[in-house]
Amino acid sequence: MEHIVIIGNGISGITAARHIRKRSDKLITVISSETDHFFSRTALMYVFMGNMKYEHTKPYEDGFWKKNRIELKRGLVTDINYSSKEVNFEGGEKMGYDKLILAVGSKPNKFGWPGQELPGVQGLYSYQDLELLEKNSTTAKRAVIVGGGLIGIELAEMLLTRNINVTFLVREKSFWANVLPAPQADIISKHIEEHHVDLQLETELKEIVAGENGRVSKIITSKGEEIDCEIVGLTAGVGANVSFLKNTDLQIDRGIVVDRQLETNQQDVYAIGDCAQFSDPVQGRRPMEQVWYTGKIMGETVAKTICGEPTEYNPGHWFNSAKFFDMEYQTYGWVFPQLRDGETCFFWKNETGKCNLFFVFENNSRKFLGVNTFGIRLRHELFDRWLTEERTIEYVLEHLKDANFDPEFYKHYEVAIVNQFNMENSTLITVKKKSWTRILNLAK
Repeated sequence: MEHIVIIGNGISGITAARHIRKRSDKLITVISSETDHFFSRTALMYVFMGNMKYEHTKPYEDGFWKKNRIELKRGLVTDINYSSKEVNFEGGEKMGYDKLILAVGSKPNKFGWPGQELPGVQGLYSYQDLELLEKNSTTAKRAVIVGGGLIGIELAEMLLTRNINVTFLVREKSFWANVLPAPQADIISKHIEEHHVDLQLETELKEIVAGENGRVSKIITSKGEEIDCEIVGLTAGVGANVSFLKNTDLQIDRGIVVDRQLETNQQDVYAIGDCAQFSDPVQGRRPMEQVWYTGKIMGETVAKTICGEPTEYNPGHWFNSAKFFDMEYQTYGWVFPQLRDGETCFFWKNETGKCNLFFVFENNSRKFLGVNTFGIRLRHELFDRWLTEERTIEYVLEHLKDANFDPEFYKHYEVAIVNQFNMENSTLITVKKKSWTRILNLAK
């Protein structure tokens, strides 16, 4: 019977295993050196904060795997022999495969900073990182976080719950300025500072310095400032976890190079999730897409191909979501920090700025291209449909109330949003509200 070996038990590898089992009776082995069982990586912060226990992060009961005949093996793969179709483990054990799926994930980026290997310096990605943070935070008074991304925000929130002061080094002019348009990046920067984070913009890490005990004692910034600390969090993005696969016949660039069916240049070897890099990306998409839902789609896609239904990766329209302390963020379609040729935008915010939306649309055709929203929950299925149907910005705003996902007693802002849009664009938009339609024509 054909043996499918999957290296990695994150969302990509486990999704592949589950869907192969749904479609076949093939032998399936999932290998992980991190944990015995699949867990929700995004829930690690809540374990540290005391809101959850580790066992609550596991979506499936431990008996699920045996019941579904998915073999779990704890071990570290050190090498792969593609010609003999064998994976080699630390300690000398070998395992044969008929088809191999590499779902080896990511690891925190390190850029050669002096002192980056000192005790007290760490990333936040794996379960082992969580365990290490528990040790590092026992007596810590101050932490420095390097890199303005989502993992950095999570780490800051975690440390603040332990009464550890946080300094955040961000090289851009505003937090997430490489992702968000300037008005929203400025609002998020202010929001972070309101949560008692020492946010230092346009500042980079120069060096990490050890104390007499050999552990980190301070850092030196690119501006020459010295900051005492006991923890340094390296959260300047992640890179594919492929160092053990380099210098082999497997084609590797930033990640493991795959075609649209997620197959590598080695026969019967596939790569999915954070470690996969498309040689020919889907139009409008990035070569590497290191987010939860794309990893899940890749797992489903490769399962179909392996089970005799060759399928190309098709992620649909881009979307993502996150949380900045108590402010929720969503994005649908494409919203870039700078408008591209032929694009225009509409930005609305409430009196506090904590609820805001940034719409992007084509200047001539008025076709809706994307939206970022903070503090207002929107329905994914509607925005996905409107992007597919290539609706105009006027249509989207007219039906915006239909997309509002906030509970009944939350404040709704559709009328104010359309009011401002009409004044700025000298147009007429009808606003749907339950069974009636109110027409606003406030253009001067």
